[in-house]
Amino acid sequence: MAKISSQDLGSQPIGKILIKQAVPASIGILVMSLNVLVDTIFVGQWIGSIAIAAINVVLPVSFFIAALGMAIGIGGSSIISRALGAGNRDKALKTFGNQISLTILLTTVFVGTGLLFADAIILGFGGKGAIFEPAKVYYTIVLYGVPFLALSMMGNNVIRAEGKPKFAMYAMMIPSVGNLLLDYIFINVLDFGMEGAAWATSISYTFTFVYIVWYFLSKNSELKINTTHFGLNSTLVKEIGSLGFVTLARQAVVSVTYLFMNNILFDLGGEVSVTAYAIVGRMLMFAMFPVLGITQGFLPIAGFNYGAKNYDRVRESINIAIKFATVLSTCIFLVLMLFPEAITRMFTTDLEVIKQTPNDMRWVFAATPIIAVQLIGAAYFQSIGKAIPALLLTLTRQGFFFIPLILILPKFYGELGVWIAFPISDVLSTIVTAYFLNKEVKTNLINQPI
Repeated sequence: MAKISSQDLGSQPIGKILIKQAVPASIGILVMSLNVLVDTIFVGQWIGSIAIAAINVVLPVSFFIAALGMAIGIGGSSIISRALGAGNRDKALKTFGNQISLTILLTTVFVGTGLLFADAIILGFGGKGAIFEPAKVYYTIVLYGVPFLALSMMGNNVIRAEGKPKFAMYAMMIPSVGNLLLDYIFINVLDFGMEGAAWATSISYTFTFVYIVWYFLSKNSELKINTTHFGLNSTLVKEIGSLGFVTLARQAVVSVTYLFMNNILFDLGGEVSVTAYAIVGRMLMFAMFPVLGITQGFLPIAGFNYGAKNYDRVRESINIAIKFATVLSTCIFLVLMLFPEAITRMFTTDLEVIKQTPNDMRWVFAATPIIAVQLIGAAYFQSIGKAIPALLLTLTRQGFFFIPLILILPKFYGELGVWIAFPISDVLSTIVTAYFLNKEVKTNLINQPI
């Protein structure tokens, strides 16, 4: 794969550079998603279906803390992309130093709080009945590795902002491969059960952290910071926070969604329904990898060209990204509509779960072909530094539509109401995003002075 510099983001053909950015991002997301997928299969086959539900309870908590690093990474990377596009390297360096300081500070505080209130948090996120004990074992161990994951997610986004998607891809692959190997050793060979699954996950986080540190110390990175860059700058912190809050808010809403879903489904269908949701949730992470890769590849292209005032290229990048993502999401839709039972059987031999999950999966992915507009639209506003519209559009699907729907619809349709909330919220959020994106393009990306 040819090397990419930050300047290529503003000069190479959009379709070509988007593929160069998106393919490594997609592969990295694929490997990470496969990690979660296969990890769940291992746990389900070697420990039991309750273990799948237990991990599903823990994931939103650990992912929220790790998302602090992702939020800081994406927020700062938007600044870095635009700064590099405008030729302001000093601002890019200072931003990166502030990202590191913020990530260390915030994740340490949240991990400490999470360990202090472990029992209450696990119960609150649906770790009830037989799910509680294995969830607590997994939760306690995994939280120790989360700061390393947060720093890695922050660094990964900075690598992509430099226009180095190949190295960002490697950073996403390393913990995934490591986790799968350690899963086999700790669970299958040494029979450590849930403790083995948790330690495999935590140790794998440190692998990618070591790689990220190596990258920035090597000649591959353009960002060579020193100790003066670590001092927090209030202006930069505010800008990083306002843009990063979009990502953090999205993950916070995801965590709240898990909280409601696990509790509502436990009340309506017990452990079986929670397990079904865990399997569908893994497919949401896994199946969407190419669309998320397009979104990740799109971010630095839009940000760089907006910073360089190449508005025609920004507009072209939006159109091409939506087209690519729509084709891919339609292919995903067809596979999941045709083979939901075969997919479910990969995770478990529990006949009750196998009976229920395929129909649930079809409902969840029913509107998948149209979601490209929502994802690219929200990402566009984030990439150009418009935090408020990015935040609002990011929250439309789960915050403004999905959560209210899962609180209302089950009162009339029972458990079916939970599942039909997915496509309804997808359709509504796509309509809203399409309206505001179209308005933004007509107002700010057409006939602007260069």
